[in-house]
Amino acid sequence: MSHVPVHPRARSVRQERERPLTVHHLNQLLLVCSLVLLVAVAAVRISSRSGLPSLLVYLGIGVLMGQDGIGDIHFDNAELTQVIGYAALVVILAEGGLGTKWKEIRPALPAASLLALAGVAVSVGVTAAGAHYLVGLEWRQALIVGAVVSSTDAAAVFSVLRKIPLPSRVMGTLEAESGFNDAPVVILVVSFSAMGPVEHWYVLLGEIALELAIGAAVGLAVGWLGSWGLRHVALPASGLYPIAVMAIAVTAYAAGAMAHGSGFLAVYLASMVMGNAKLPHWPATRGFADGLGWIAQIGMFVLLGLLVTPHELADDVWPALVIGLVLTMVARPLSVVLCLTPFRVPWQEQTLMSWAGLRGAVPIILATIPMVEGVEASRRIFNIVFILVVAYTLIQGPTLPWLARKLHLGEDAEAADLGIESAPLERLRGHLLSVTIPENSKMHGVEVHELRLPAGAAVTLVVREGTSFVPLPTTVLRRGDELLVVATDPVRDAAERRLRAVGRGGKLAGWLGMNGHGR
Repeated sequence: MSHVPVHPRARSVRQERERPLTVHHLNQLLLVCSLVLLVAVAAVRISSRSGLPSLLVYLGIGVLMGQDGIGDIHFDNAELTQVIGYAALVVILAEGGLGTKWKEIRPALPAASLLALAGVAVSVGVTAAGAHYLVGLEWRQALIVGAVVSSTDAAAVFSVLRKIPLPSRVMGTLEAESGFNDAPVVILVVSFSAMGPVEHWYVLLGEIALELAIGAAVGLAVGWLGSWGLRHVALPASGLYPIAVMAIAVTAYAAGAMAHGSGFLAVYLASMVMGNAKLPHWPATRGFADGLGWIAQIGMFVLLGLLVTPHELADDVWPALVIGLVLTMVARPLSVVLCLTPFRVPWQEQTLMSWAGLRGAVPIILATIPMVEGVEASRRIFNIVFILVVAYTLIQGPTLPWLARKLHLGEDAEAADLGIESAPLERLRGHLLSVTIPENSKMHGVEVHELRLPAGAAVTLVVREGTSFVPLPTTVLRRGDELLVVATDPVRDAAERRLRAVGRGGKLAGWLGMNGHGR
């Protein structure tokens, strides 16, 4: 067998390419990632002061690192972006579900469900018609664009609206809608992006209903089983509880998807069930989920910024602005009016909810689906969605507080809820509740005996300004105090309800009808 001689230079280049990653390469990668995270965390300060959703800052970081920016990183892997985006969205939905209070969204659940289903259908139809007749997109491309941008973004809604003191019905409706509408929109985008015509629309509606039903059943079941297990099994370290909660949330997504249901709906519902189940070490769990949510947002937005090619956007600016105008001024208000008028929602609240249909990373992630499926003009669809999201987020995000004030929908700050952390004392059949009295809690000035805790519960220790002491019945509690309350297993829930009631209503909470139910 003859051998072809290899030039020494070619051999050295081949050896260089085949050289495995070294610790030095790993150190460089960690340095770059840490710098990006530090810049992104510092950018949160800018976004919080300006009222802009943080997604714009992170997208900007990705664009600067991309091929038209100072980083000159060439990245065009839409499939990898879609996979990472899905994973990040699972974490974001889990964090949002854990922070959703059932007592706030329960009254708004029918309206939010209608918005997430019928409202999405109206929005898709109107936006697609505008994209076809005003911009000239083919019907398949127009339907894909309409479906992609019809989903309100959970990350944007959670990060912006929770900073605005809105009525509980408005907040509950918008939060529940953003958590619910990802599921039907994903199904629509995948269906429209599939090769071949979309036949029998009623079959598509049936598939959507079936997937949502399976996802809801799986999410509620996994959430209930996970909550029951965490309440009845004492883990050896408190740091394991946050990990277990997030693992259960991800399990809900995987189980829902493997059962051919909506994994996104499953993870949101499972997380909401756990978030309202009074789990042990709850403040630590919320802090851990919040941190993971920020990391997911940062990574997802930076990656999406890398995927976009800025010099290709110029030709699609005008179509994106036109489609965004149809979506914002026609499709979204029409869907809100049609879905909320039967519930007799005041026009002020309908106006705010029409303007608060924030778009974020979710539409941009969904715009990668037609790219992966090889749909014609899919790159143009991605560029239109990217421009639309950035442009209208710049307009809607900062103006939401102003509009809420003009519509007289801003509420005065309420008494802050207590931060209560529970650690199970399994062998003693009891619980140790750690209670933090926030700045504007009405528990300030209440004497210990005025808490009127149920028999079997008692305040055993008070930590004040770094000093701990055993309180007397006449000890006056102050803002900033940390209390240790020991409660037997049968009265644990009643003790927490009473503490929360006093935190909101003061010593007269019982006579004011405030029993402290709910989180």
